[in-house]
Amino acid sequence: MAEPLSSYLENYLPIMIFFILAIGLSIALLIINHLRSTRRPDPEKLSPYECGFNAFEDARHPFDVRFYLVAILFIIFDLEIAFLFPWAISLGKIGLFGFWSMVIFLTTLTVGFIYEWKKGALEWE
Repeated sequence: MAEPLSSYLENYLPIMIFFILAIGLSIALLIINHLRSTRRPDPEKLSPYECGFNAFEDARHPFDVRFYLVAILFIIFDLEIAFLFPWAISLGKIGLFGFWSMVIFLTTLTVGFIYEWKKGALEWE
């Protein structure tokens, strides 16, 4: 019975030590940051940032549609990059069909982007 336990410890003890050190270091850095940080709010820190209205107003204030459009564009092009990496790695295996499938996919995204650009969805007033 002692043999499997020592084999288990021999295999997994370095991983457990690594996790304990990582968690301990993370907690220590968070505590040090909390203790050493300065808390001096000023009007600049409390001013509206990117959303265009004060952060401490009514929570039911509607967002401008342009924020949603930019967010959707970000997600679309982020997913495009997520699809391009595996495609590029496996291009040799999937052949010409995979190449043209990605060309159609990228063309569709590009046409959508140009359409939004021409409609002025990316312009701020």
